[in-house]
Parts: sequence; C-alpha cells; structure tokens
Amino acid sequence: MSAQKDHEQHPLFLPLIFVGGLIFGAGLAMSQMARPEVVLAFLQFSDLGLLFVMGGAAAVVGTTIFVASQSGRSAPLTGKRYARRLKSMDRNVMYGGTIFGVGWGLSGICPGAAYASLGIGNAAILYGIVGMFIGAYLQGYLREAKAESMSGQPAD
Repeated sequence: MSAQKDHEQHPLFLPLIFVGGLIFGAGLAMSQMARPEVVLAFLQFSDLGLLFVMGGAAAVVGTTIFVASQSGRSAPLTGKRYARRLKSMDRNVMYGGTIFGVGWGLSGICPGAAYASLGIGNAAILYGIVGMFIGAYLQGYLREAKAESMSGQPAD
C-alpha cells in the first residue's frame, strides 16, 4: 500500500501527526529542553535534567518499537513492516554525527527542540534554523554534484 493511498484512506493521519508534534513541542517546553541555556548546562555537565528527559523518551520509543516489530503490522506512512534498520558505521555517519554534535554544541539546541524554542519566544534561534536549512541544502547539493561527477550524468 503506498503512502499516498494510506493518506487517502485515513483522513485522520495528518491531523494525528500534527497533534503528535504539538505534544512533542509541549513536552520540550515543559521540560525546559527548548531553552538553549538549559541544553548548554547539560552539555557542560552542570544540569543533568536532559539525561532524564532523553532517558524517558528512549524508554517510550524503545518499548514502542519493540511492540510494533513484534506485532507484525506495517508502518502507516510507508506500508513496510516494522523492523530494525541496521546502518553500517561508515565515514559519512561519522562525519555527519560530528557536524551535528558541533552544531548542537554551538547553538545549544538540537533541531527538533529548535522549532519548539520558537514557540516559547526564542526568536534568536532562527539563525540556527536558517543554518540547518543551508547546511541540509549544501549537503544535498554536494551529494548530487558528486553523483553527477561519478556517473557523468545528472542525478534525479
């Protein structure tokens, strides 16, 4: 079943995604994790509250993934069965993780919390969000240019 058909068959699918985003954002705001100074305090080991927020989230996600993979059901967006996605630890993963970590450390906030931070009035985080978009665009541009140079024709 394609993602498009799934959206047509389930009119509540997109509103549920929106509600999930609202709950996520509210949780970040309530836990103070949408405030860069709190995240920076965690990264400097002076406030370990983020550890409990992340640990609680990991427990919920881990349990959900375990139950979903045991259920034999398919993911609503892709139609694929729930399963572990194994990715090799290659050079791109190491570089990407390093760049992500440096960006997180410099801005004091991860991408998901950056959007929630806007909701609590942190307009200065817009610089970081613009930087994320520029970085993502640049990465896609460089990947496409590399693919074109390797194949000799434009990548789709």
